[in-house]
Amino acid sequence: MNSKDVAKYIEVTDGSSKPWLLVQLRLKKLQERRSDISAEEYVTELADIQQDLMNLGEWWLGIEDEVF
Repeated sequence: MNSKDVAKYIEVTDGSSKPWLLVQLRLKKLQERRSDISAEEYVTELADIQQDLMNLGEWWLGIEDEVF
């Protein structure tokens, strides 16, 4: 899957309200740009994405059936 496929999936499944899917899209876009950016920029952006993922925490507890 490329980033366009991931974006299409998010759109078709109304996944814009699912933050973990948006993290996957950001990761895919970063992966696609890896050869065009410096190693430092890659690590910085990856750390930012990882922090956003960690900030999601356990928001889904108690509503697993609804969101997954």
